[in-house]
Amino acid sequence: MSLVFSEETHRNLLSRIPHCTGREVAEWLRKLDDGPSFLRFDEKVSWLRAEYDLAYGHAKALVHEHDMRRAARRLK
Repeated sequence: MSLVFSEETHRNLLSRIPHCTGREVAEWLRKLDDGPSFLRFDEKVSWLRAEYDLAYGHAKALVHEHDMRRAARRLK
């Protein structure tokens, strides 16, 4: 599953996550690191939604951000 919304929308979603969830983005990214080892994007999104009752857009933005940061770490 690819990112369907624009980079601007992605950034806006990320900026609203702390207000909407009461948790910082970094905390959510750690939860993805520590959570189940799903390989597929949509499995990670579904897990966040089921486990933490996140909105679809927020879960998708978090998984996308997590995957981008993980890919950037591998390039270093």
